[in-house]
Amino acid sequence: MRDTVNIATTPVLRVRGLTKRFGGLTAVKNLSLDLKAGEIFGLIGPNGSGKSTAMKSIMGIERPTSGEVLFEGKNVAGLPAHKIARKGFGMVFQHSRPLNRQTVLENIMVALLPDSLFMLFADKALTERAKWIAERVGLKDVMHRRPPTLPFADLRRLELAKAIARDPKVVLVDEPFAGLTLAEVGTFSELIRSFRDEGRAVLLVDHNVKSVAALVDRVLAMYLGEEIITGTAGEVMQNETVRRVYLGGAIETAARREMDFKDKVPLLRVENISVLYGKAQALNNVSIHVHQGEFVSVVGLNGAGKTTLFNTISGFLPYTGEIVRDGEKLRGITPAAIARSGLVQCPENRELFGEMSVRENLDLGGQHLTDDDRTKQMEWLFGLFPILKDRQSQMAQTLSGGEQQMLAIGRALMMQPKILILDEPTLGLAPVVLETLSKALEKLRQTTDITVLLGEQNVTFALPHADRVYVLEHASIVWEGDPERFAAEAGSGYI
Repeated sequence: MRDTVNIATTPVLRVRGLTKRFGGLTAVKNLSLDLKAGEIFGLIGPNGSGKSTAMKSIMGIERPTSGEVLFEGKNVAGLPAHKIARKGFGMVFQHSRPLNRQTVLENIMVALLPDSLFMLFADKALTERAKWIAERVGLKDVMHRRPPTLPFADLRRLELAKAIARDPKVVLVDEPFAGLTLAEVGTFSELIRSFRDEGRAVLLVDHNVKSVAALVDRVLAMYLGEEIITGTAGEVMQNETVRRVYLGGAIETAARREMDFKDKVPLLRVENISVLYGKAQALNNVSIHVHQGEFVSVVGLNGAGKTTLFNTISGFLPYTGEIVRDGEKLRGITPAAIARSGLVQCPENRELFGEMSVRENLDLGGQHLTDDDRTKQMEWLFGLFPILKDRQSQMAQTLSGGEQQMLAIGRALMMQPKILILDEPTLGLAPVVLETLSKALEKLRQTTDITVLLGEQNVTFALPHADRVYVLEHASIVWEGDPERFAAEAGSGYI
């Protein structure tokens, strides 16, 4: 963080009591913040905390349910986004939406054009201004190319260029580092700092505390729509509530029977996997391995690449590198064939059939079994999750979130997997449900030979159920080791 003596004392933007509801869900609750000219203010929080909804409500993309958004003393809350933009706001969206048939320069010129439709042709001054902006954000050498030909980082630069085209006083930046390499994160951080140095007020939303920490002057941490704390990045990162929200609580590990995998061939090997989403680097040269009967946790914040890794292993995404299971390369094998062979994924969004009963969802998982085997597997499963036995005739969509998660895991287990992939099973669940899931996983771990690959942001849930841990950050593996070593070597820097 820089010396803050140059920051203006009077806020250019004041948010007071901002609330946004979607039906019965309160996504943002009574949020207040001040943003000054020449300041970068970070809005952080884990997935689902309400930060993006707060930004969209400030910008007018979402209409606030209540509260004030005071820009230079005037309330703009409830105005449509284009009117708020005219008053001096620019927004950098997470997902690029360029005009693909126009050049980079023409995209910037469109952002510069006045609102009047009478001006159909750009004058020389406007063209020169567009060229200056292109150079300003590092697009000088590609200004005559069209967006589909650009690398991902240049598409993000184009979004920055469009946001500052009209010389806004307030710049809102949504997840600026998503899909960027570490080197590109550094470059973009310098660009955002330069906006601040020009006297603009910058509101930056990101889930990654470490990326934001070196950039912002102040940070507001959110959880479940509400403010936890506002302060310097150092103060916020050391706050016990913030650490509990990101980590899940105190880091503990659990011993289990001795397992020695030395000199044994892994059951699953992921070797130098790289995946692109369009031009965004979703995985970069990732390698992991899992042995028969081993529980391996892949921990990382939202957006680190966990789901991409699991979807790639399950056959849903194209990739470079190799995935080998039991000596067989999985490239070219369909997701259905991979699942039938015993590598089964329980997805983050559960993907239950809501209008079918609990029993029908479970029967779908066990459809390949004989009647006797399906009955035995079902009884075993009801011993693991007794609540599912009581809810057999209930429609899946009427279950609570925790019950739906148990059903999703149960359906996967009905397939009798040899390797079970669990993607963020604790997301949005209450502590009492986490305890039930934890006991079920530990029972699996101690009494079966099933192999589990668990992806989690909540490390205090992941570590007690792990023989080894990988840390995934910015699409790359940055740490590997035993759970006992995590607290000492990686825990303090996780968020």
